[in-house]
Amino acid sequence: MAETTQTNTIWLTQEAYDKLAAELAHLENTGRAEVTARIAQAREEGDLKENGGYHAAREEQGQMEARILQLKDMLSRAEVGEAPAEVDLVVPGSKVTIAFDGDETDTDTFLLGSREMLGLDDDVNHLNVYSPQSPLGAAILDKKKGDSVSYEAPNGKQINVTITGVEPFTG
Repeated sequence: MAETTQTNTIWLTQEAYDKLAAELAHLENTGRAEVTARIAQAREEGDLKENGGYHAAREEQGQMEARILQLKDMLSRAEVGEAPAEVDLVVPGSKVTIAFDGDETDTDTFLLGSREMLGLDDDVNHLNVYSPQSPLGAAILDKKKGDSVSYEAPNGKQINVTITGVEPFTG
């Protein structure tokens, strides 16, 4: 049973958690009221079949409600922690570099954690993110620089990689 909980956990820094909680509060309060007002205003314009403003506001409402559900789910499953100051092992919050076996020049550097940990800085947003529950994330979790691991890709192929670097993610 504990394993199920672990695979459903989303690891976030306190900053990322606070940002998501603030977004949720805004959407539930101000966002809903604004969209409801736009829908009401568009209804007053008459024929709803030909009312582009009404349909746009309804679509926005649907997208906002979906985001609210997503945020509630993420926050309910969040485990809040700080990125490690010193990294010996691959843990959530680590920036990891791997080399694919057979071609040591073919490397990938990524964040092991959650996309929500990334800031708005364009230089950071190009960084790939793998969750600790992904096949690659699970294979490298708690391993150290120099360790070789294999994991099964979604297509069923076994992929072998060597961890060539581990450092704290500073976002």
